[in-house]
Amino acid sequence: MAEAALLLPPEAAAERDAREKLALWDRRPDTTAPLTDRQTDSVLELKAAVENLPVPAELPLEDLCSLTSQSLPAAEPSIVPESTEDILLKGFISLEMEEERIETAQQFFSWFAKLQTQMDQDEETKYRQMRDYLSGFQEQCDAILNDVNSALQHLESLQKQYLFVSNKTGTLHEACEQLLKEQSELVDLAENIQQKLSYFNELETINTKLNSPTLSVNSEGFIPMLAKLDDCITYISSHPHFKDYPVYLLKFKQCLSKALHLMKTYTVNTLQNLTSQLLKRDPASVPNADNAFTLFYVKFRAAAPKVRTIIEQIEQRSEKIPEYQQLLNDIHQCYLDQRELLLGPSITCTVTELTSQNNRDHCALIRSGCAFMVHVCQDEHQLYNEFFTKPTSKLDELLEKLCVSLYDVFRPLIIHVIHLETLSELCGILKNEVLEDHVQNNAEQLGAFAAGVKQMLEDVQERLVYRTHIYIQTDITGYKPAPGDLAYPDKLVMMEQIAQSLKDEQKKVPSEASFSDVQLEETESNNLTKSGSTESLNPRPQTTISPADLHGMWYPTVRRTLVCLSKLYRCIDRAVFQGLSQEALSACIQSLVGASESISKNKTQIDGQLFLIKHLLILREQIAPFHTEFTIKEISLDLKKTRGFSIKDDGQSGRTQVYSFTAALGPASKGL
Repeated sequence: MAEAALLLPPEAAAERDAREKLALWDRRPDTTAPLTDRQTDSVLELKAAVENLPVPAELPLEDLCSLTSQSLPAAEPSIVPESTEDILLKGFISLEMEEERIETAQQFFSWFAKLQTQMDQDEETKYRQMRDYLSGFQEQCDAILNDVNSALQHLESLQKQYLFVSNKTGTLHEACEQLLKEQSELVDLAENIQQKLSYFNELETINTKLNSPTLSVNSEGFIPMLAKLDDCITYISSHPHFKDYPVYLLKFKQCLSKALHLMKTYTVNTLQNLTSQLLKRDPASVPNADNAFTLFYVKFRAAAPKVRTIIEQIEQRSEKIPEYQQLLNDIHQCYLDQRELLLGPSITCTVTELTSQNNRDHCALIRSGCAFMVHVCQDEHQLYNEFFTKPTSKLDELLEKLCVSLYDVFRPLIIHVIHLETLSELCGILKNEVLEDHVQNNAEQLGAFAAGVKQMLEDVQERLVYRTHIYIQTDITGYKPAPGDLAYPDKLVMMEQIAQSLKDEQKKVPSEASFSDVQLEETESNNLTKSGSTESLNPRPQTTISPADLHGMWYPTVRRTLVCLSKLYRCIDRAVFQGLSQEALSACIQSLVGASESISKNKTQIDGQLFLIKHLLILREQIAPFHTEFTIKEISLDLKKTRGFSIKDDGQSGRTQVYSFTAALGPASKGL
């Protein structure tokens, strides 16, 4: 490295030495004031400025001229001396030697030494100033460093104190948090205990209120007290592990019994007072039964808001607490008993009055009686909803009991009706007008009434079936034909002559109304259709039928059979109708066969057969709309094909065996 330094120019070597010294300054391990990049650059600039020193002004002109141009400072043209003497003069003046003279070599050397010394001093003055300046900075830096060290010591002390205080504060904070946590737990525990004790502490308050003589179920505090009592019973019942659990539960149950007794007494007394007021009224003050019924409902509706609030509270708790359910059942029973006490005699009286007014018109009686009971059932349901919000089956039981009174009055009348027309009309009224029109549209309110109507309908249908059997036996099977009924074919010839004469008259007077074939057909058809089913007994439409084929020309048993079937078709069940229709048709065919035989005897056999064929065709055509199977199936055994069997006696086993069946027993079904 030294050899490399020798090869470098002096300026580069000096700059390198300066950089190495600066690097050594920064690399010292105990450096307290390391140099920044800016400070390093400043030192290098100072070094460069020191290396290029200006030429002293005191030098003689000759020396000045001998210097190279590189050593001369860059001076302005204005400061160049005008002459050598002026320059020397100024140099000696600056050396304070303007009075001295150099005459000897010794004086020159003295002067030169003095000059050299002066030059050295002048040259080192700036460096000394810079040194002093830097020394001042060093002293300041040392003072600052001492202050910094002192501050660091104070900061370290403060840090230790801070750590001490922080540890103490953290410990205190943790202790406070623990205390707050324990306090919160104790407060929660106290509140929990207080909350649990509040249910037990309510016993005395509730008991005091219930024993107060001024307490009423309509007072503002009764329902909140009832709710609190229910909450206490529910809470204590759900914590059987609490101390004195049975004692407090029993006491609360006793309080509940007192509250329920108050509500029951108030409700029952209200209902009974209403009933007694209505029963004690003067009959002369009520002009008719309708006004009496209206009074029954008006009084109860006016009193409903008084007890509805209490009943709602009972209904809300009935599903959770059995005592409330029992109380609700008792109130239901009391209410229904009072209604039955009021309505029973009035309904019986009204039904009796309706019976006396419509004694001969059974249809009007059934209509009015059913309409009356429909209104009663609807009004009772509406009145029940004024008091209660939840339905009960006991109301339907009461209404069924009230409907029984109607049924008991109507049944004796029904079982004495003998006319098929009346019975079929009664079936239509009960089935169509009552059950389909009224009951189906309001099944909830008329459910109890529907049961009585269905029973009444069954009685009417049973009576209708019974009277139909008798009608078939007496008017169809037992029919005795008159001579005019068997006047075939004379009757047909006569009707054809009448029809021909009518046609001739019609041709002469076309504008006048006359009995044409079609008009006669329509008139007879309409009359017969009105008496029975609209789907039956309609002759072939849009065709002209001979007067001999009109209904009036039919054999009476045929007409009676078809009219009977048309009345039964929509009144009874299909299976029952099918059986009755088969019976009626069988009786009708037997009467036709008998009439045919009589005609064959009186006239010719062909006339009898034509008579039978004509009416059988009429029957087949007219029973088609009923869509019923009119065949009778009978089972018989055909033993003609049974032959060639043998019987073998097995002596060992004592059994009889049958062999060689050449044909099996063949059941046959025959349709009549």
